[in-house]
This record gives sequence, C-alpha cells and structure tokens, in this order.
Amino acid sequence: MGLQFSFQPLLSILLLLLVTATCVSATYPPMSMRFHRTKSVTKIDSLVHLQPDFVAYNYTQTLDHFNYRPESYATFQQKYVLNFKYWGGPNTSSPIFVYTGAELPITFQIAGFIVELASRFNGLLLYIEHRYYGDSMPFGSEDEAFKNASTYGYLSSTQALADYAQLITDVKKNLSAENCPVIAVGGSYGGMLSSWLRLKYPHIVTGALASSAPILYFDDITPQNGYHVVVTNDFRGYSESCYNTIKQSWNEINRVGAVANGLQDLSRIFSTCSPLDSTQKLKDLLSMAYVISAQYDNPPENWVSKVCSAIDGTPQETDILGRVAAGLNASFLGGRGGPCNYIFDFNLNNKSAWDWQTCTEMVMPIGHGGNDTMFEAWPFDLNNLTSTCQAVFGVTPRPHWITTEFGGHDIKSVLGKFASNIIFSNGLRDPYSVGGVLQDISDTVVAVYTNEGAHGLDLSSSSPSDPDWLVAQKDKEIKIIQFWIAEYNARLSTTKTGNRIGS
Repeated sequence: MGLQFSFQPLLSILLLLLVTATCVSATYPPMSMRFHRTKSVTKIDSLVHLQPDFVAYNYTQTLDHFNYRPESYATFQQKYVLNFKYWGGPNTSSPIFVYTGAELPITFQIAGFIVELASRFNGLLLYIEHRYYGDSMPFGSEDEAFKNASTYGYLSSTQALADYAQLITDVKKNLSAENCPVIAVGGSYGGMLSSWLRLKYPHIVTGALASSAPILYFDDITPQNGYHVVVTNDFRGYSESCYNTIKQSWNEINRVGAVANGLQDLSRIFSTCSPLDSTQKLKDLLSMAYVISAQYDNPPENWVSKVCSAIDGTPQETDILGRVAAGLNASFLGGRGGPCNYIFDFNLNNKSAWDWQTCTEMVMPIGHGGNDTMFEAWPFDLNNLTSTCQAVFGVTPRPHWITTEFGGHDIKSVLGKFASNIIFSNGLRDPYSVGGVLQDISDTVVAVYTNEGAHGLDLSSSSPSDPDWLVAQKDKEIKIIQFWIAEYNARLSTTKTGNRIGS
C-alpha cells in the first residue's frame, strides 16, 4: 500500500551525511540518526523521485513569526507534499494526516504507516518540510541560510511549529476543508514536534501520534546515562560474552595505540580506509556502530544480534581486538568504504542545521560514567559544549529553554490538567525510549510501547512478516485515532445541528 518504508534504505541514505558531534558529548546518533553534511542531503534529495500520487508544492512562508521588525516579514519557499489518493473530500470531513517533517528532506519521509492511516480513514496526506532542511531554505540557498548566526537565527522548533500551523491553516482553507480534523504524525524529533504541535496549536491539530519522541531528555528529568544504559542492556541481553568483549576492548585499544606503531597496527586490524592518527577516532567509530545497532535493532535487520554473533563467532584463539573488528565489519557501519572501514568526522559543522539546533535549544544532556555502561566514561560537559558552539557558530546553548517552552518537569500532573489526544509510542529497546513518555498521563494522553521494538518501528510500512507485538501496537494506535476522529465528527455534527436550530 503506497510506498514501502524500511529503515535499511533510510540508514543507507543517512550514512552519506554523517553525523553530530562526539567532541562535545558522548557518542550517540541523535534521534533519527541526524547526519549533518546538509549539502549532500540536498543533492541526494534531487535523486528521490516521488510516486505520481505524491505531488510537491512550494508555500510562501513567513521568515519570523514572532517579531514585527521589517526583516521579520521576509519570506522563503517551504516545500510540502500532498497525496489526494485516499481522501474522501472536504464535504465528508475526512481527516488530514500531517507528517511533521524533521531534520531530513521531506521526500525521505514520505512512506510508512501514515499512508496506511490515510487509506483506512479516507485521509488526505500532507507532508511539511522543516525549515533549513531539504529545499526549504530561507534566504534562497544553503550558502546564505548557513552563513552566520544571524541567518541561522530563524531556525528553531518554535518557528517550525508556527510554519506548520500557518501552512496547515492555509491548505485547509484552499481546499475548503476547514471542518476536516488534522492528525499530526512524526517520529523522533518529528515526533516531538507532533506532540508539541498538538500542545501549542490544539485549535489546529486534533491529535498527534508521536513515535520515539524523547521529550523528557532535557534538564535533569532523565538520567544522563539512560541512553547508553539501554544500549548496554540490549547487547548484554543478547550475549554476556559479547558485552564483556566490548567492555574490555577500550583498554586494549588504548594499550595498543600507545606503543610504537600501535596506531598503524590498529589501522590494519580494523581495516581503516585511512591511517588512524588517534585511538579516539577508532573508539568513536566503534561506539557509533554499537549505538546505531541498538537504536535501530528492529526486525528484520536485528543489528545487535548481527554484531554479537560476529564477535562471538570468531575462532577461539582470536584476541579481543580481532573479535571487536569482526563485530564492526558485521555492523551497519562496517565496510562502508568498500573493502575498508571509513573513519567519519564527528565534529560540529557550521554548515549543519541540526548542529545549530543542538547548539541552541536541543541540548540533550547525554553522557555516562566508566562503570555504568559497556562504554568508556564520557560524561556530558555543558561547558565544553558551550565553548565549542561558541567557536563553531558564535552562539551559546540554552539548555533549559525546551522545558521552559514546552514543559517536561512533573509532566503527568501538568499535561494531565490540559492536554489531550496524544499517543506517545516507543519500543523499549530504543535508547531514546528512556527520555520518552512511558506511562499514561490521562485517558487521552497515552503511552503505547513494546518491550521488543526499537526506534520508530511503528511508523514503518506494515509487512506480512511483522511480529505479533508490532501488529498489536499499530492496531492500538489505529483504534485510538479512530476514536479521535469519531469524537471530532460527533462534535462537529452537534455544532452544525445547533447552528441550524439557532437560525
């Protein structure tokens, strides 16, 4: 039904863009594996061809929604995509499913469960690209948009949410669809945006499905080591010997790298495409391979089992480094340089929109000690992040702004008083799930999770091979959304009847 969505091709595309900084925090792929190199993203975007039912448009969007200075009235072209294939039309009050685009070009995010929702509920599909990503560049081009802190300054989640609210309103008006309910759908950072869109604009969005949305990974709400603890548990749960090998490998890498010709030996053992000039670059690569394996440990790939099977499956006489090298080769990152392993640059990039966001508002304090995970100690260091962001962007992070703007502390009590119609879905094998909402807040703000799933799996296209627990998770989400739509239409019918009586 519609385009088929799998994490495997998405990861392959994202690999070309790589990744956020490890010099300022622990090694982890932020949410939907936020690979920078935005210039590469745009080039790849031009190679992604939409099926005929999906039509791309440009919307003249306001640059600054929150000020009235002359420059605030400037505009830029924001990309959005419509699919009318399943829509019952405005006269039937059929729903509009809005995909809240995140840190990728919108054409990367077209397929999946949202298409099935549209088919089931006779819905219109509307996908909105996030400003500063893909083709939606203020100031006309990436070069201008990424020029300095002044041009970057219009990039924030609040500006993006206002974009979505304004575009949704105008699309509904143009289609005479003012009476159609809107359901926001998003995953990872896009899931955070979906939930926040419902909270900030409840008069525009009827409900939200927020998949793998770590809205609580700010301030001190979630333990800083939570992400890497889940990664560790994923590996240890599969194989104790695999876990022990990885845990012991860091000291061995340090030992070998410190002796004469040690870096040359490590380059040979791990088949790096270029000679290593530090052990840290190798450790960063291995750490990233492990966290990607855990974050996307979804069927059918099951990356944790692939990595651990390779580590445990080496001949008995293989030393620790040889076993870890086998695990790297079996991982998603293994052999990405052809016959060798590419050493990625994990430093902050002043041409990366996501790096700007992590240096301003999306400050997730993810780090860990030396004994609480299978990784080397790497505590979160706000001072280091601040100095690096100031050097790269000329900007100082605001680590408490997200909770000030959207809340997070005492969330059950706070959201229980006024929020409604939000599904927070998670798979507990996803390291980001520790920063998600895992308990029902009220009858209408609910947590739907599985013990087995990892990052964003419920937004993927359904398959006959889907395990029962995934089918059950999606079925529960469908029933909740069905209730929202029925409730909306019942209220709309009552309003129309009252208006007729009043006239």
